[in-house]
Amino acid sequence: MIGFGDAETPPTCSRAECREAAAWNVNWRNPRIHGPERVKVWLACDGHRDFLRDYLAARDFPVVVTPLGETVARVPDVESTAS
Repeated sequence: MIGFGDAETPPTCSRAECREAAAWNVNWRNPRIHGPERVKVWLACDGHRDFLRDYLAARDFPVVVTPLGETVARVPDVESTAS
């Protein structure tokens, strides 16, 4: 429990049922709801970094992956690849 003298628990991966240590920030936002300045963050271990990024990108959510602890101020819109 927090506050009872226990050592701080290291951050863990946000993938369901994964208990691995996080090494990455998966920064994202839902552009239908929020502007570029609203950044949501999922944490990812090495094994789930691409899975979480691809999961969000498949839904057309802008995503920027950074090393754990490196923050971003904005997540820009996804650039369209349509001609």
